[in-house]
Amino acid sequence: MALPALAGSGVQFRRILAHFPQELSLAFAYGSGVFRQAGAAPSQSRHNMLDFVFAVDDSVTWHMMNLLKNRSHYSFLKLFGPKQISSIQSCGAGIYYNTLVQCNGRMIKYGVIGTDALIEDLLHWKTLYVAGRLQKPVKILTQNENGKLQAALFSNLKSAVTAAFLMLPESFSEEDLYMQIAGLSYSGDFRMIIGEDRSKVLNIVKPNVPHFQKLYNNILQECPQVVYKHQLGRLEIDKSPEGQFMQLMALPRTLQQKITSFVDPPGKNRDVEEVLLKVAHDPDCGLVVHEGISGIVRSSSLIQSSKTILTAGLKKSVTYSMKKMYKMTKGCLRKTS
Repeated sequence: MALPALAGSGVQFRRILAHFPQELSLAFAYGSGVFRQAGAAPSQSRHNMLDFVFAVDDSVTWHMMNLLKNRSHYSFLKLFGPKQISSIQSCGAGIYYNTLVQCNGRMIKYGVIGTDALIEDLLHWKTLYVAGRLQKPVKILTQNENGKLQAALFSNLKSAVTAAFLMLPESFSEEDLYMQIAGLSYSGDFRMIIGEDRSKVLNIVKPNVPHFQKLYNNILQECPQVVYKHQLGRLEIDKSPEGQFMQLMALPRTLQQKITSFVDPPGKNRDVEEVLLKVAHDPDCGLVVHEGISGIVRSSSLIQSSKTILTAGLKKSVTYSMKKMYKMTKGCLRKTS
């Protein structure tokens, strides 16, 4: 799914993974500790926190085993046991994070999500939280032979391309496309106003275009609605109402529902297909799609962030927030200098 991450990181990731219960359907590492970002020195990446996501078939059992191995990773919620931890996990984006954990000489953060919840998000963009992370380059550490999960991972990438097409002009560069895709899961996220470097999307894409190409090249080559001029790094898409209607009909279910509720006045109760046909003829079609995505991300990011004070505890929550604010301030200073 992705090109190799930072040099020499593979062994370190495997050593970290060995500290956790091995019943994983998928494990991946992501973020600035794995892939270089613009404006960061190569040496800085080696000191950034490493971010992981673990997908598990049985969350209660996995947390029970992890409490036996790594009880200190959990906040006061460990006192309530694995069932209560799993209940809190299911709220919001369906993922439970332990953050600011020292492991194998590095500071890490790891999230645990049920395999079924992950597949639901990948296929339907219920929260676009973990699905959004998997639209950008990640370092896959382990993946089992779950055919439904593999199909959902690919479907998520296709959906990202489709949504980006609807928000782009008729002709654009490959970098424009990847900027649009990388920004999907940040649309409507309040942390982009408070707590995140506002150049985050640009910083992700600029140094990692080859990784994005690896992810999306086959999809672009096979898409009948795009002319992909690979050597020039340019693309042209069908922006006719008919073309846009086909793309709108291919969007994940939750996004279609958000668009319908945004466009359709209360009491009309028109079916989704009728509303999407109207949107396809709207000159502001791309803005409507963006608003729908923002609606998904806004609610899931708010709930997920509010969970942090429970899952991390007050001290870690404050420390983590301060680190985010520091990164945001550094990004603003870089832009003005």
